[in-house]
Amino acid sequence: MTATPRTFLFLPPLRKPAGGLAVLLRLAAHLHRAGYPVALSPRETVPDAVAELAPEVSLVPFDELRLTPDDIWLVPEGWPNALAPGLAAGARCLVYCQNWAYLHNGLPENVSWNSLPVSFLAVSDPVARFIELATGSRPPILRPGIDLGLFRPGPDKPGDEVRVAYMPRKNKALADQITRLVQARQPRTGRPVRFTEIKDMTQAQVATALGQSHIFLAVGFPEGCPLPPLEAMACGCVVVGYAGLGGFDYLRPVPPAFDPAWPPLRPVPWGGNAFVTPDADVAQTVLALEAAARTILDGGPALADILRHAGDCARAYGLAAQAEAACRVWEELGAPAN
Repeated sequence: MTATPRTFLFLPPLRKPAGGLAVLLRLAAHLHRAGYPVALSPRETVPDAVAELAPEVSLVPFDELRLTPDDIWLVPEGWPNALAPGLAAGARCLVYCQNWAYLHNGLPENVSWNSLPVSFLAVSDPVARFIELATGSRPPILRPGIDLGLFRPGPDKPGDEVRVAYMPRKNKALADQITRLVQARQPRTGRPVRFTEIKDMTQAQVATALGQSHIFLAVGFPEGCPLPPLEAMACGCVVVGYAGLGGFDYLRPVPPAFDPAWPPLRPVPWGGNAFVTPDADVAQTVLALEAAARTILDGGPALADILRHAGDCARAYGLAAQAEAACRVWEELGAPAN
C-alpha cells in the first residue's frame, strides 16, 4: 500500500521577517486546514511569524528530518543547499520560486537546474515564464494572498492634498530621488503632495497608512509577485511605479503608459489599474505620479474606473483564492488530502 505523501516546507534562517516567508507559512496553514499532511522544517531558529500565521502546523527541525520517497520536500528559491535531505532520500523536491531574480542564487557554476531531479512552482505568470526560459518547462503557478479583512478602504481620504505612501525597503535611493523631484516641482505644478514613508510598521499600521493615502508609490524591483501594490489597491490607492517584472502578473497599465515587450500579459478580467513606469526610471515615474495626482484631484470617471479595476484585481488575490489554488496544485501534484 502506497503511503500518503507528506509535505515538508523548509524555512530559511532569516534574520528579519520577509514577505516570502509569510507566503510559505500561509501555504502551510492552507494545506493543513484542508487536511493535507504538512509540516514546517525550520533551520537553526523558528521565525516569530510561525506563531502568527501557522500556529497549528507541526514543526520538524531540519536536523531531525526523516524524508521518504513518498514525501514532498519544498524549498524556496535561493537555498539550493537545503535540497540535500530531499535529494538524499529520493523525495519529490519542489522549488517554490517567489522571485525570478534569485532563481540561480547559490547554485554552483557547474550545476544547472536541469541536471537536478527537482520540479518547480512559480509565484506568478512572469516568474513561470522566466523559469521556462531557464529550464525549457513552464511550472504550475501558486499566487500569494492578501488579507482582505485587514486591507480595505478606510474612511474618507483627505480632500485638500494628495497623500502618497511608499516603502523604501527596496531601492531607497530611487525613492529619495522621486520624492525630492516631486517636491522640487510642486511650486510650478501647484499639486499639494505629501509623502508617507511606511517603515517598521505592523501589518495593521500599514493598512491604516494605506487607507489614509491616495497613491501608493511602488519602487520595488526585482519582484516575483509583489504584495504591497495589491494591499494598496485593496485600500483604495492608485498605484504608481515599478512592476519589477513579477508585478505584471496583475498590473495593467493605464493608457497612455509603459507597456512591457516581455512578458506577454496574461488575460485578466480587469482593465487599467495602475500608472506603470519602467523600473529605475525616476523622471517618468514623477510625471506618472503627477498625472495620477491630477486624476485624483479631478475625481471624475477616469479615477472611478482605475479604482474599480484595482479593487477587482485585489479581490482576486485574497487568502481564500490562495487556499483554493494551493489545494488544486497539490491535487495536481498527486498529493491528495486525508
